[in-house]
Amino acid sequence: MNLPDIIKAAEGRYLALLESFFNARWRDTRLWSHDLSHHRRVWQYAKELLSFTYNAQEEDFIDELLIACYLHDIGMAEDRGEKHGINSRKLCEKFLAGINKHPDDFADLLNVIECHDNKSYSGSPVQGRLFLLLSAADDLDAFGYTGIYRYLEIYLARGIEPGKIASLILKNATSRFEYFERNFGNYPELISSHRKRYNVLRDFFQNLESEFSTKSKALRR
Repeated sequence: MNLPDIIKAAEGRYLALLESFFNARWRDTRLWSHDLSHHRRVWQYAKELLSFTYNAQEEDFIDELLIACYLHDIGMAEDRGEKHGINSRKLCEKFLAGINKHPDDFADLLNVIECHDNKSYSGSPVQGRLFLLLSAADDLDAFGYTGIYRYLEIYLARGIEPGKIASLILKNATSRFEYFERNFGNYPELISSHRKRYNVLRDFFQNLESEFSTKSKALRR
């Protein structure tokens, strides 16, 4: 089968089940930055990346990528911290058991979900193509105007001081884009398209950082 047919088949098997499972666990959670719409967008970005990097005979891989895209942040229903991946893993195990799949048969998927929140990309015990595509697709949703809102909401929810937010976001976003550029540099049109979105976010927070710095200096005079 060609890639569009494989994707359509995977969505036919899992999409409705994943969205139902997600909504049931997220029902009382108020965190727009990581709700179902985020996971839908991550899957769209993953499909875009697949269109550049697809290898034949990947039906099982695409099934797992779809599940990862939809459940990687579901753990934030319980934990909004940076290390929410462990909760996402546990909920993914419940999802798999609920559709009569044994979690032991999905070790790579579960490890990738648990470790996806390592955005420094250093010292991660998990590597491989599933980790790469999930991480990159997740990162792409952090850019552009949507990314501005997403970053602000989650950083404020984590109790980060407003005066420190801009510099921390710039550091995190730069790490994400460098990871993307490093791994997809062979596709210049892909890099160019998302560099524009990264620049929107970078410029906003550079200006915000500058404004905070200017006001802070004025207050110290």
